[in-house]
Order: sequence, then structure tokens, then C-alpha cells
Amino acid sequence: MVVAGDFKNGVTFDMDGDVLQVVEFQHVKPGKGAAFVRTKIKNVITGAVIERTFSPTDKFPEAFIERKEMQYLYNDGELYYFMDNETYDQLPLNGDKLGDNFRFVKENMACKVISYKGNVFAVEPPTFVELEVTETEPGFKGDTATGASKSATLETGAEVKVPLFIEIGDVLKIDTRTGEYMERV
Repeated sequence: MVVAGDFKNGVTFDMDGDVLQVVEFQHVKPGKGAAFVRTKIKNVITGAVIERTFSPTDKFPEAFIERKEMQYLYNDGELYYFMDNETYDQLPLNGDKLGDNFRFVKENMACKVISYKGNVFAVEPPTFVELEVTETEPGFKGDTATGASKSATLETGAEVKVPLFIEIGDVLKIDTRTGEYMERV
């Protein structure tokens, strides 16, 4: 059990059938009246963030979220297949379980499949990936002084903004959290 008086950032708990994670918390002891805990909590399945106050004695069952490393194999229409690295079992997932940052994942990459009580609700790609540029406009000599950028299509089909000196065939390091170009590899 998790007691509201012991809330810390990152604690996950089950409240009314929802899996919630503490984003921010503050213990408040007013001069008059009972103490309370002011929190900002995030529903880990839907992503909704709400603010709520609790009594320090409120108790909730702890929610154990499992993060399992699996290898992305391929997609077959709407289903995306992942393989458990230990048992070699394949897990098909619908595209709606994948976030926007999954566009940077190519076949055979390791991802974290996140589940609660056996129900998968998200897939977390690696933080940084290295992808090859398949299509971009040529840069012109002298254009580099302005700090301008252009669009580039990567081998997964994702588009990112890159500096003008990037050419087709370059391998880039991409931050999947922000979708930004980091450096040329």
C-alpha cells in the first residue's frame, strides 16, 4: 500500500481502477486545519495530468508497471510484432499502442514494452537511434553561416529538420523523445 503522506515523484498507484503516477507533490501544513498533500498526477495509460489534494492518511494499492525489453521484428498491416529476448515468444500489438516517437524505430531494434497487469499500454523506443538519410535537398556552398535547416527523410520514413550540410547517405543520431537531430555519426 502507498500512503499519500509518503508520496514521492515517480510513485505509481491504483486509484479507482486507474494507474496514476505522481509528477509533483507538496506537503502542506496550514496554520489552521488539517495537513494535506497537494499533487499533480498523471494517468499513465491515457497520459492525462490532473491536480488533486489528498489527506496524508489516504491509502492506495501500489501499481507495478512492468518494462520489458523486447525486439521489434516487423509490422503486418495494423499489427506490429515484438519478440521477447528471453523466451523468443512473439507479441503482436496494435498501432494505437505505439507513440508518435515510434516512427524512428526500424526492424530489429530493442524497445521497452510497458504493461500493467499483463495489458500493454505503451512502447518506449530507445532514447537515441542512428538512422540513415534517404532523401534531402542538396546544400549549397555558403549557406552554412545562417544556421538554417532543411527537411530530411530517414530510412524509417520519418522527417526531421537537419542542418544544410547533411547529405543523402549520412547516418544521423536522433533523439526519439523530441524528434530532433543530434549529430552526424
